[in-house]
Amino acid sequence: MKVLVVDDEPPIVEAVAYNLQKEGYTVLTAGDAEEAFRLFRAEEPDLIILDIMLPGASGLDLCRRLRRDSTVPVILLTARAEETDRVVGLELGADDYVTKPFSMKELMARVRSVLRRATGALDTARHPIVVGDLTIDPILHEVRVRDQPVELTRREFALLHFLAAHPRQVFPRDVLLDRVWGPDAFVEERTVDVHIRWIRGKIEDDPAHPRYILTVRGVGYRFAGPD
Repeated sequence: MKVLVVDDEPPIVEAVAYNLQKEGYTVLTAGDAEEAFRLFRAEEPDLIILDIMLPGASGLDLCRRLRRDSTVPVILLTARAEETDRVVGLELGADDYVTKPFSMKELMARVRSVLRRATGALDTARHPIVVGDLTIDPILHEVRVRDQPVELTRREFALLHFLAAHPRQVFPRDVLLDRVWGPDAFVEERTVDVHIRWIRGKIEDDPAHPRYILTVRGVGYRFAGPD
């Protein structure tokens, strides 16, 4: 598999590239967003490791640009500790993030986890799911409400589809993290709550009183299923 590493700090690029190559990946490198986008279009990498702080356009700008027509997995690197950067990155469609300084062991684990999810590790049904006005089509990777398309990120779609494929079954947050983010993901349980809130805002008429994804207090979430 091919990984594009985007960072303007040569020591970090060299270290990440070396460890990726040891794991058997083909590595491409770029020092800014424009060079990275050119390589992305020319080489079609399977994963992008992307620093948020880049000269010129930021990593978040590049992530937004990539998501206009691609679902390539993205792992963000950031030197900032603020939650805002991480939330914005996830909302733009990034698949994971690592805060600098990081261990190479941790980064390699996240690379394996993200690529495993991207190649279809989710154990969910493959046929369209129709509940009320909501249609979820995993083949087309499409969600529609009253026959109108709804734009979800890769992770939002995976979470919604997983819940809908197991109607009425209650899933604790840690189980959803394991099944949707993967067992090697280094994310907090409240990440599930954030994604549920985003999904409800897109598919529910009244997100405060959801019809599809229901909260089971003290436990987790379940999909309502057909009437």
